[in-house]
Amino acid sequence: MPQNPTLVSFDLCPYVQRAAIVLKEKSVPFERIDIDLENKPDWFLKISPRGKVPVLKVGEEVLFESAAIVEYLDETYAPRLHPEDAIARARHRAWMEFGSAALSDIWTIETTGDRAAFDAAVAALKEKFSRIEAELGDGPYFAGEAFTVVDAVFAPAFRYFDVIDTIADLGVFDGLPKVQAWRKTLAARPSVREVVAPDYAGRLRRFLDKKGGVLLRLDRAAA
Repeated sequence: MPQNPTLVSFDLCPYVQRAAIVLKEKSVPFERIDIDLENKPDWFLKISPRGKVPVLKVGEEVLFESAAIVEYLDETYAPRLHPEDAIARARHRAWMEFGSAALSDIWTIETTGDRAAFDAAVAALKEKFSRIEAELGDGPYFAGEAFTVVDAVFAPAFRYFDVIDTIADLGVFDGLPKVQAWRKTLAARPSVREVVAPDYAGRLRRFLDKKGGVLLRLDRAAA
């Protein structure tokens, strides 16, 4: 068994959260080091080829890119979160990429000052969640009764809307009862709750205020 890993992170990063959720699900003790992405320390830049989080340190070895980190964790620590069937496992990996694409839309929604780009991202996200609605079964998780890596990928994406929904109702979950139920189930899971600071909502709101994009203008217009 390898040494207990160290997760280098940023407090709001959803890609860090997915790795931390997997670590929690596997009950792996780990150290977490948060860095300031606007003032990246030299030691971090030396070990992160793209200057991004997460980075996972295991002894003298360093892993980067969240997908690679999650795959390593699932291959190394029990219980396995990926399906055993090769086809099902490949499909889950594809849905993980789909979750990353959804995060790209959410980033635009959070940060853009361009109304056309904002509206396009909202529409794209609605379409993605509609596709997920068609994929979901009886739940409570993506693949049924078992929590999988796909759940770890989407939980941080849904978490953003705990704050976004207090600013503006974008309607991205309208008419999607399965996605809404999945979101609620994930929000209640201990591994999902425990990977962010207790004041996560306040931190995210301060981040949005700093960006001052279209989303915040909608909030002011409603006030």
